[in-house]
Amino acid sequence: MKLKCLVVDDEPMARQGLREYIADVSFLEWAGECENALKAAEFLQEQPVDLLFLDIRLPRLSGLEFLRTLPQRPLTIITTAYPDHALEGFELDVLDYLLKPVSFERFLKAANKAKAQLKQDTPDHFYIKCEHRLEKIRLADVLFVEALQNYIAVHTLQRKYITYLTFKAVEEYLPAEQFIKVHKSYIVAASKIDSIEGNTILVGANEVPVSRALRDEVMEKILQNRYLKR
Repeated sequence: MKLKCLVVDDEPMARQGLREYIADVSFLEWAGECENALKAAEFLQEQPVDLLFLDIRLPRLSGLEFLRTLPQRPLTIITTAYPDHALEGFELDVLDYLLKPVSFERFLKAANKAKAQLKQDTPDHFYIKCEHRLEKIRLADVLFVEALQNYIAVHTLQRKYITYLTFKAVEEYLPAEQFIKVHKSYIVAASKIDSIEGNTILVGANEVPVSRALRDEVMEKILQNRYLKR
């Protein structure tokens, strides 16, 4: 499991340093960087992340003010040259507080704390409303999710559940390391893929299409380093 990281800092050298640190940690993944909070807000609307490295003294909107505006906050590690905001930061449930210049040893300690916290918080099930009942769905039972206009169908090992829900809501909820969006209307559980033929994924007796636009990205996520060839 890799944690997608966003760095928000108005200092180019600080962003570069954190980018290099992130590249050296196997369970971290660089998602992007922003020089101010306004750009960070736009970034998070398009691409949710697991971990935020956030400077406090930013132009227009401070890092802590930015945190207060977020309806859903990713795990946040403050990176700053000023220690006088530590108490306020921890009141906003920041995970750690790193003083610049940040050593790699201290960075790694904070990163390990984020990894442990995210693992602890990862759910193994969710509930959806089907007709007049709340149905419990275990992540381990999900085969794939299919968009049906204003509804979605959750195909599991036991049965198919249809619920009034947006495809985007399901996509944002399911752990990205376990589920892969293969088409604008399909998300597949990576562990349930049996075979791949052309632009079709076979999940048990089900055929799931792979969009041409996503195929290269999908194949990379599915195969990773597991493709043996001569």
